[in-house]
Amino acid sequence: MKFHKEYLDLILVPSGLLVMFAYHLVLLYKYINQPHTTVMGFENNDKRIWVERIMQVDKRDVGTALSVIQSNTTAATFLASVSLTLCSLIGAWIANSSNIFFQSQLIYGDTRPTTISIKYICLLTCFLLAFSCFVQAARHLVHANYLISTPDSFIPLSSVEIAVIRGGDFWSLGLRALYFALNLLLWFFGPIPMFICSVAMVMILQYLDSNSRPLHSNGSQGGQFQMGKRNYNV
Repeated sequence: MKFHKEYLDLILVPSGLLVMFAYHLVLLYKYINQPHTTVMGFENNDKRIWVERIMQVDKRDVGTALSVIQSNTTAATFLASVSLTLCSLIGAWIANSSNIFFQSQLIYGDTRPTTISIKYICLLTCFLLAFSCFVQAARHLVHANYLISTPDSFIPLSSVEIAVIRGGDFWSLGLRALYFALNLLLWFFGPIPMFICSVAMVMILQYLDSNSRPLHSNGSQGGQFQMGKRNYNV
């Protein structure tokens, strides 16, 4: 039986996606059951301390809190705009069927028009997912903005924490969608670069997502976290 280069797409592409999905499933399990071992759980702990200090200790410094929320909202809005722009470009490219081709002798893999169309659709899906996540991140951060700036209110502290943390969670999901989009973008150059990128990205993310530092505590416990002086002792 003769081996065709088109078979590589059927082997390496699902394998690369499986590696990425398996890693993120393990990360999700750690984030839910052992959040202190992940960077996202470490950051969420810092966000809870920040909200507590703002809402209970530094209420008079609401302007600083709103500027922090606004900077995160602006970043989420910018990435949502970029994702939507890329979705529009890819959608317009797909609509013009005469442009769907990517024939090259340098690409060792399946270059049939049907496969190229699948690549565009998968890439478009990732950017749409990223756009949706960044929009939701901005939505929750705007809601936190309203809660923090409400004068003379008795809003529960947990409500502000949930809004800020959910905004960060959707931000992380949007970034993960962009990571998958990068893998699918390399698929246009063949299944081999895509698979290599998947393995390399998992190794890099494993280093970036792991946390071995102790969690910060509030200022009343040993001075590990001093909001006023901006000292962060690890």
